[in-house]
Amino acid sequence: MGNRLKDKVAIIAGAGQTPGDTIGNGRATAIVFAREGARCVCVDRRLDSAQDTCTMIEKEGGEAIAMETDVTRAADCKRLAEACVRKFGRIDILHNNVGIGAGDAGVTHLEETAWDRIFTTNLKSVYLMCREVIPVMRRQGAGSIVNISSIAAICAMNGMLAYKVSKAGVNSITHQMAMANAKYGIRVNAIMPGLMDTPMAIEGIVQARGIPKDKVRAARDAQVPLGAKMGTGWDIAYAALFLASDEARFITGVVLPVDGGQSGRIG
Repeated sequence: MGNRLKDKVAIIAGAGQTPGDTIGNGRATAIVFAREGARCVCVDRRLDSAQDTCTMIEKEGGEAIAMETDVTRAADCKRLAEACVRKFGRIDILHNNVGIGAGDAGVTHLEETAWDRIFTTNLKSVYLMCREVIPVMRRQGAGSIVNISSIAAICAMNGMLAYKVSKAGVNSITHQMAMANAKYGIRVNAIMPGLMDTPMAIEGIVQARGIPKDKVRAARDAQVPLGAKMGTGWDIAYAALFLASDEARFITGVVLPVDGGQSGRIG
């Protein structure tokens, strides 16, 4: 066990994951945070999946609790923040990892219901969680928020209008909240994952397109400049660890690509 987050209380929204043969960004982040001494509140709308993450953490000697929360609902977010403060007395880290892309399309084929669902999940959830947690961090005079965006926010994405624009919104809200809360000692940063070998990405494509996993992985690997290999949930977790830790005490308002150089192609 390390001590980079020793005694810090961390909420990880989206700490469960889609079933699959690899690890997701949220679960990996919760595990890494716990390994570095954080007391983790593992949040997911599927309690069993969040509890699975807690079990993994506890087997390694870490401390974690699971909470069933729909972060697209204001009442759930409020209840979560209040419960965290009651149990631990503070909130040091908020990691917003919830996001979807299912049902997305280009502008002429995108259904309004899909647009609303994607924006509510990807962007409104960040606003709602921050609205409840930031007052706690302001009272403490310190805190770190890490929002998970996507390189889709800055790269062309054929047939993914709502996902792209919602993730651009995550970048924007990160910048706005960083500047508004710097005087309170709160840092707000974002990570833009590139092509990742996670269950949500791989299983989603397999189910949507009926393509074998090995072909999906090969096609995605080929697009990555650094080593022609996708990243993993652990790559996102270690980037989040740095941004959440005191090592990044002088960093706020940053949007960090973790993408093997893929976004560098935009120049």
